[in-house]
Amino acid sequence: MKPPDWRHGLRPINLGQKKTSLSLRMDSPEAPRGEAHILTVITTMKMPFGKYKGRILCDLPVEYLEWFARKGFPPGKIGMLLSSVYEIKLNGLEYLLNPLKKPSR
Repeated sequence: MKPPDWRHGLRPINLGQKKTSLSLRMDSPEAPRGEAHILTVITTMKMPFGKYKGRILCDLPVEYLEWFARKGFPPGKIGMLLSSVYEIKLNGLEYLLNPLKKPSR
């Protein structure tokens, strides 16, 4: 059996015995925008709450992200972004964010 092809935003769904595919409109909020979009958001969005409120997400200390990993990331977009920052830092990929960061003045 061939693995599913996710490259075009199509995800197979099972409707009983009949197999079909579901595609998302690219202008819908659930539409995937790609990793580059996520990285851009991570380097520009500020933490909206908590001890580090106002700090850019990619500049959060790893200890804070580890705390979220233990306790659970918040639901929604912010949780997905914090989880992504955690994975980037955990795997030593912070250098990928450097070209996207705005220079400090």
